[in-house]
Amino acid sequence: MPSTLNRSDILPGTPLQVAPLPESLDASPRAQISLLGATPAQLTHVLVSGSSSGLHSGSLRSYSQGDGASFVPAKPFTAGEIVTVHVTVAGRAVSYRFTVAHTDPIKYVAPAGAAATLKPSEVQRYHSRPELQPPALAVTTHASPATAPGYIMSTPYSGPGQDGPLIFDNSGQVVWFDPMPHGAEATNLQAQQLGGRPVLTWWQGYIPEQGFGEGVESIADSSYHLSHVYAGNGYWADLHDFRITAQGTALLTVFDPLRCDLSSAGGSRSAAVTDGVLQEVDLATGLVRREWHSIDHVAMSDSYASAHSASYEWPFDYFHINSIDLHADGSILISARNTSTLYELDGHSGQIVERIGGKHSTVKLGHGAETAYQHDATLQPNGQISVFDNGAVPKVHPQSRGVLLAVNPQSGTDTLIAQFTHPQPLSSGSQGNIQGLPGGDYFVGWGPVSYFSEFSPSGQLLFDVHMPSPDQSYRGYRFPWVGTPTEAPAIAAATTSATSQAGASGALTTVYASWNGATQVASWRVLAGASSHVLAAVAAAPRGGFETAIPTPGAQAYVAVQALDASGAVLGTSRTIKG
Repeated sequence: MPSTLNRSDILPGTPLQVAPLPESLDASPRAQISLLGATPAQLTHVLVSGSSSGLHSGSLRSYSQGDGASFVPAKPFTAGEIVTVHVTVAGRAVSYRFTVAHTDPIKYVAPAGAAATLKPSEVQRYHSRPELQPPALAVTTHASPATAPGYIMSTPYSGPGQDGPLIFDNSGQVVWFDPMPHGAEATNLQAQQLGGRPVLTWWQGYIPEQGFGEGVESIADSSYHLSHVYAGNGYWADLHDFRITAQGTALLTVFDPLRCDLSSAGGSRSAAVTDGVLQEVDLATGLVRREWHSIDHVAMSDSYASAHSASYEWPFDYFHINSIDLHADGSILISARNTSTLYELDGHSGQIVERIGGKHSTVKLGHGAETAYQHDATLQPNGQISVFDNGAVPKVHPQSRGVLLAVNPQSGTDTLIAQFTHPQPLSSGSQGNIQGLPGGDYFVGWGPVSYFSEFSPSGQLLFDVHMPSPDQSYRGYRFPWVGTPTEAPAIAAATTSATSQAGASGALTTVYASWNGATQVASWRVLAGASSHVLAAVAAAPRGGFETAIPTPGAQAYVAVQALDASGAVLGTSRTIKG
């Protein structure tokens, strides 16, 4: 640990917020030098030198927001060396230094082969899209007019069916599904705004046994065109949180295992600790604007986890950052599972200004306001803080819950305003979230127990759905979404013999139509004909879920389908196939 905790990242005598943090011991060998808070023209004469690697050439690259730049070295630094940075800011020469950490890469473990399906009823299958096999969804409390509008967004994994981002409606019908390749997982699907337009975002990558992510952040527009956001400074993006800001940046989490002498924390001298990292990335350039490390600010002794059995293979996960919430005044609220604490960070200095819960809370916790191993701390429009309180592993509370907390700065107290519990008591050892909805309801994703619930402000259960065990979803959300895929609708057909009520026999062609991700389809029209080039409308049916089966009299030589909106306008036409 550094000799002094909770230092400011503002370089004395300048307006600059810098990263790596001055005098820090945890810099990445591939760190760039982030200089935020001055125009690029005010930043001159940048000189970077390592005590072992010597002088570093590189380039000074401006942020797209015009408020700073990063010096990107041409080669990595050397682990263990001290790096000195000299820079002239608006004519004033200043300098600082930091130490490069010894990283502790986690060993990759190849995933096991695909598990056999437990029961056919636990997986959904489609004639028109046989490659899609999402888990089945069981609605136990059906939506009512009081339920908020929007679709449910989830990321099932580790259970029956395929893993991947999944959107479904109140009846449990799939709207959009994007299965991950074998060995990859997805988490944290939600709708956000990018440049004033709605997008879907999620994390995808590899989840080691140590319980964090090594991957990338994915962004899909309304047509499902995909792009990726990468963590900077040589890191992988972690699975826990990703927030797009109105300034064209994104906040994301990183888990960085480092070699560390843990004897002062009750562990081995030859072991590792997992540093919890928050990054702000410029989406236009990929440059790192800001970087915050838990090791610079929070003592290992604050953790409820133990360093006793930590090793290089199993680092001491003392902090475990799992949510980020940027506020209008620039401050940032983060949640750390293994200290059972919420931290408010000053938006300029990066220093912790308030702690809610844990061993050193700066506010007095009222009855029922204490959380344990919590996730997803978010400031609501009315100033209250919503938190998913796990309270489990080790078990602290009889069941997990979503809570609303009110912090009074004048009295220095934290009061429980409301709590939301499942009528079938659920205990979530990890994961989970609570989302405030525009109409005042709250949506709760229960993490490893794979339930999704909507509650009224008074705590009444308005909607409930679950996946088959052992499926789980890191979070669950409800968002409005309009999807307009550019791919054509999918089609399949099967012809069987049929007998009419009058006893006459004949053929019946059943046409199956679907369009993955299309949200504006109201009905389907079947086109058929003796030639693939001359087709006419022969049948129609309202949309009946992800896939609609449309009975079509007669043995049809060729068929196609058209997707129609509520006004009857054609949205898309499938390829033509043999009947």
